[in-house]
Amino acid sequence: MIVFDKNSQQQLIDLNKSKNIALEGNIAKVIDADDNIEFKEYLDFCISKDKEIRRRRLEITKQVQIQNKELSELNLENQRIMTELQNTLTSVEESKSQIELQNRELTSWKEDNQRIGQELRESMIKSEQARIEAENAKHVAMNDLDLLQKKSQTELISVIVKVSLGVIITVGVITTIMYMISLYMNKDTQIIGSTWSNMLGILLTNAFSIIGTIMGVKYASKEN
Repeated sequence: MIVFDKNSQQQLIDLNKSKNIALEGNIAKVIDADDNIEFKEYLDFCISKDKEIRRRRLEITKQVQIQNKELSELNLENQRIMTELQNTLTSVEESKSQIELQNRELTSWKEDNQRIGQELRESMIKSEQARIEAENAKHVAMNDLDLLQKKSQTELISVIVKVSLGVIITVGVITTIMYMISLYMNKDTQIIGSTWSNMLGILLTNAFSIIGTIMGVKYASKEN
């Protein structure tokens, strides 16, 4: 045990009263009060104060440990959240890249469709122009064919008319000459006269028949 003299004991008591400074730690437990009631009360006060300080320190230590544990848990949670956030950002970047790629593909597809549509419209225009040219060529060919047919018909009719007129005129002239010779030679003209009259009538009838046939052919050709 540690023993202080009366003067030292009184100084420790005064120091506590004046400046509120007391002994701390286990040293108060090994000091002998030496029948000094006031110093004994001082030592009991120091021991109880030390216990209170230790208790508070323990509580503070526990609180600090709890706070450190909470901070550690919060740190782990923050790390987990940061990891999830980083993963989310990575996923967003990947999704953004995919969306940009899809947008580029859609843009390329749209441009291809526009180009194909433009080419299709140009092809349709060319096809329509070719159809119009073909129809015009058809009309020209039909007109040429019609003109050729009309020309052929006209030439054929002209030949028929010429031949018919030649036959009529020849027969008429020959018959007239024979009739005039008979009259000049004072021969019997009854038979040749009637023959001449009949021949002239037949020639006129045939001439009108030919003209009617030609007009009918022309009319039918014009209607077609």
